[in-house]
Amino acid sequence: MKYEHVFTFLTILIFGTACNGQVKKDLPKETEHPKLIINIGNPRYGNVQCGLQDKAGNLWFGTTLNGLYKYDGKSFTQFLVADGLDSNNIFSILEDKDGKIWIGTHSGLYLYDGKTFAAIEIPLPKNLPPNKNEYYRNSHWVFSIMQAKSGKLWVATIDGVYIYDGKSFTPFIIDEAAGGFASSNNNAEYILEDKAGNIWFGGRGVEGVYRYNGKSVINIKLKELFQNGPKPKAHNWAWPQVQDKNGNIWFSNWGGVYRYDGKSFTSFTKNDGLAGGVTRIIEDKNGNLWFGGDAGAGLSRYDGKSFTRFTTKDGLANLGVWLILEDTSGNLWVGTRENGLYLYDGKTFIKYSEYKDQPVTD
Repeated sequence: MKYEHVFTFLTILIFGTACNGQVKKDLPKETEHPKLIINIGNPRYGNVQCGLQDKAGNLWFGTTLNGLYKYDGKSFTQFLVADGLDSNNIFSILEDKDGKIWIGTHSGLYLYDGKTFAAIEIPLPKNLPPNKNEYYRNSHWVFSIMQAKSGKLWVATIDGVYIYDGKSFTPFIIDEAAGGFASSNNNAEYILEDKAGNIWFGGRGVEGVYRYNGKSVINIKLKELFQNGPKPKAHNWAWPQVQDKNGNIWFSNWGGVYRYDGKSFTSFTKNDGLAGGVTRIIEDKNGNLWFGGDAGAGLSRYDGKSFTRFTTKDGLANLGVWLILEDTSGNLWVGTRENGLYLYDGKTFIKYSEYKDQPVTD
């Protein structure tokens, strides 16, 4: 099919957001727990890509190819194009301060009010050049969504970054001279607001990271980190991921991670015990940092002194990790390539996904 090749390529991407909430009921035992059923496309392709826990305690998981899932502790409900979305490829999800769910897809931005999905059009500048890469020329890919302390939404898309004040969208120009991932239009795939109110941007195809202090944007260059492989490739871009309890900001790329203490950047790579390139970083309630690795790297935990790696021997069938989400009970949810979803209860990884081929119909 025409789109299978496109979305196979999309599986290299990442994007997600964790929100606070409370699970009111205990998770079922492994022998009887429900599964997130994957039924579209080849089981070798696609990711469980992003997720959050909403204020009511529901867990949400976005996938490439198989749409959006809601888990209420008893069963999974799947939402697809037939339910009001314009794409089954979900790359970002956010619950705002009013409890509304924002969904970033390959085709644009959607808002879920608890009953229906509404397409939210982002007016694009008339002089916006077309995407360089033909795969994305007609897409309006939404990479990530962040709500700042001010209440405004910041949306990073393949068509640039936009600020939404509740009424209208305003383009935010980071660097007109710099290009971005697959496009001359964007410089950012991830957006992070730190505790001081600075907003950080990062994406593939640009050098270093950008910081906005409310008045001006500066570009901070980074040391090159080398991606594992027979011909190690250098990377000096970075995704801003999380600010830890000590105030350090963590960034990642295909070569490893950077820690910024407010004055300087310290890098961590495979030589320090990290498994490899990093797609996702979160900090758990105990202050441990978790790193999701790109293909083959798996999951790593950092206690401030050393890294512990989790692989297939621990129960992860696929070591390409694209989502890490801690729920309010302290369980860790891990989304992987091949649409894998796992729950880590502190001892074992329990698989919560299953592929079921759709029946052939006339």
